[in-house]
Amino acid sequence: MSGHALVIGEALVDVVVRQDGTTDAHPGGSPANVAIGLGRLGRDVELLAYLADDDNGGLVREHLAASQVSLADGSLGAPHTSVATAHLDASGAATYEFELEWAVADSAAPRPEPLVVHTGSIAAVLTPGAADVRRIVASVRDTATVTYDPNARPSLMGSPEEATGAIEEMVALADVVKVSDEDLEWLASTWDVDAVARGWLELGPAFVVVTRGGSGATAFLPGDRTVSVEAPSVEVADTVGAGDSFMGGLIDGLWSAGVLGASRRAELRALSDEAIAAILERCARIAAITVSRPGANPPGSAELDVPPEDTQP
Repeated sequence: MSGHALVIGEALVDVVVRQDGTTDAHPGGSPANVAIGLGRLGRDVELLAYLADDDNGGLVREHLAASQVSLADGSLGAPHTSVATAHLDASGAATYEFELEWAVADSAAPRPEPLVVHTGSIAAVLTPGAADVRRIVASVRDTATVTYDPNARPSLMGSPEEATGAIEEMVALADVVKVSDEDLEWLASTWDVDAVARGWLELGPAFVVVTRGGSGATAFLPGDRTVSVEAPSVEVADTVGAGDSFMGGLIDGLWSAGVLGASRRAELRALSDEAIAAILERCARIAAITVSRPGANPPGSAELDVPPEDTQP
């Protein structure tokens, strides 16, 4: 299936602070990581971001270009390139602090007629850009599949009650939603995670995938169906970018299945449990490779043919 993907959202520089006091900096941002994952899997992908023409912006652009991700016209013009600081705990899990601005420039001009458009995380919630993200997504929905990952950042999104409205607006626009169990627990602490996922399914997506870290992932489908897969067992370096790698793998898997594009919505909804399981197993494999090495460093296609322990640098 030909065509290209449009990813909309933040690209920034991640500063990782480890328990031993060491730090390192590298490009990141949830939507940018998804675009990187797709580029490394051989897909034609464009990122609409909000960067400055500064040193950090140059670092991000070099990183995107190295993974064959093109930057949409109008992605420059921010006063400074955003920075996220990730503090790792003893297990490698990250908590974040942000120096971030998000907007969609008036000059933004992504390529027309993408096959799939993906967004999520800060870009779909943070003003002033969030309203423009929803407008762009709605404008391409007649021709493109829409995928969405809330990828909650509580320090930027306010209270769960404040974030829920914006997130559920995007869920209602999406054909496929991927969300972590941690995000659902934050958004709806008094509700069962599975119940929230089923509630989101009723808003319109073909299916909702809940990732559960080392416990695998579950797709919730109409008719009270579920499809679950296990996560490969690997030694975890850190979890930075794991969910984004999974999301990129999910888009790539649906691309290979030939069910992307608005004209294929019926085929997307008709995917068998076996087909979804095969896609999710590959997504879990991709995420396992990412967590087995430091930082948001998703694998290329060739790396999926070797054991995760052999893909570490």
